Amino acid sequence: MKIVGCDFHPSWQQVAVFDPETGEILERKLVNGDGEAERFYRELEVPALIGIEACGNSQWFIELAQRLGHEVRVGDAAKIRASYVRRQKTDRRAAGHILTLLMENRFPKLWVPTAEQRDLRQLLIHRHKLVEIRTRVKNGLQHLALNKGLQKKNALHPSDEDPSPGTPACGAFGGGLS
Repeated sequence: MKIVGCDFHPSWQQVAVFDPETGEILERKLVNGDGEAERFYRELEVPALIGIEACGNSQWFIELAQRLGHEVRVGDAAKIRASYVRRQKTDRRAAGHILTLLMENRFPKLWVPTAEQRDLRQLLIHRHKLVEIRTRVKNGLQHLALNKGLQKKNALHPSDEDPSPGTPACGAFGGGLS
């Protein structure tokens, strides 16, 4: 099985590929946007072990490699960086270092959620943002109403009980703030 160390960037990636049959290490820079990276991984012997540092915007790449039958390991970027010999970091060195960690079985693998878990998290985050927006709007409306001298006694929104008509809380509207 070939082993690939990948220093991933949103628009390109530097790879170091170890072929156990020949013992050779191939280094290449692949551009993501023009399909070069996808062609490379399609032509790569299946299955291959691919290691990358955890970073944003790499989900499409992980899904592509898994769909093509490769095993992808996502590593803790801080632990990978901490294991460097103190030299100036370059993309070629980073890819080679990730490859070395994979070959020596020292790669600091992270847990990666399944697609279903990621989708559920996204839905929860979206719901949370909607609740925040609703709260901001309600608080803003309450602030406006209080500045105009309108006031609900016990409830802020219409789903709660409205005060009876003619009470001070109803003001000029004659029936609450709904």
